[in-house]
Amino acid sequence: MSLLTNVMDHSLDDGYAEAAARKKADGSGGMPKTLRAKLGLAAGLVLAALVVTVGAAQARVAAPVVAKEREELVDRIEGETSAADELEKSVDELRDDVDARRREALEESGDGDRSDLVGILSGAVEVHGPGVKLVVNDAKDVGTGADGQPRGTSGFSDTGRVRDRDMQRVVNGLWESGAEAISINGQRLTALSAIRAAGDAILVDNRPLVPPYTVLAVGDGERLSKGFQDSADGVYLHVLEESYGIRTAISVADDLKLPAAPSVIVRTAQPITEKGTS
Repeated sequence: MSLLTNVMDHSLDDGYAEAAARKKADGSGGMPKTLRAKLGLAAGLVLAALVVTVGAAQARVAAPVVAKEREELVDRIEGETSAADELEKSVDELRDDVDARRREALEESGDGDRSDLVGILSGAVEVHGPGVKLVVNDAKDVGTGADGQPRGTSGFSDTGRVRDRDMQRVVNGLWESGAEAISINGQRLTALSAIRAAGDAILVDNRPLVPPYTVLAVGDGERLSKGFQDSADGVYLHVLEESYGIRTAISVADDLKLPAAPSVIVRTAQPITEKGTS
């Protein structure tokens, strides 16, 4: 209790008390004593108040300008978005018109069987028939493989994510196994199709796809399924499933319907005519 009483009675350290008393005796503590010091303090206070006032006034004046610029920027974005939507709609309409004219030209070429074959092989017409349905999906936990080991990447950091080169091998394996027409998530593949990556997305003919990736392949169903699973690309897909958790499912279908390719444009190649061969 004596220690507590001493602390209560002497709350200020003796050294601090002595320094305060000396400063007070010298006249250096408290408010400025001279007129010059007082004027300097007053000028400092006035300058600080002026800076605060000017800053507040500028902020008040700039606020409407900033709000107006933001509103104009939002309007521009909305306008450009609407214009882009209209252009995309126009492109789709033109593409449909080109496809219709192409089909009409094939039908009027005079050789019906050959025209049908050309349309099927080029992807310019819809097709249907038996085949296989192959679904490929990312692992449930795309951050880790089934064995916890890092997987070689081609730009993707997630070890359980399906990559563009995986889908390339799947498609090549199906072609090799006897597929006559293939689509991925409704995108028909042609001789001009490209499967590539943009960031973490897989693009087919510059159109982004999202998992799961549903691959439809028209052909002899049983033979196509067995041939693909026994091929090197089928084994590769099985390794992805076992090692990295990639989910796959393949089934034989009696009748599949594949859409026509959105556009099949050839700019360079020309057919060899009888006149050209003579």
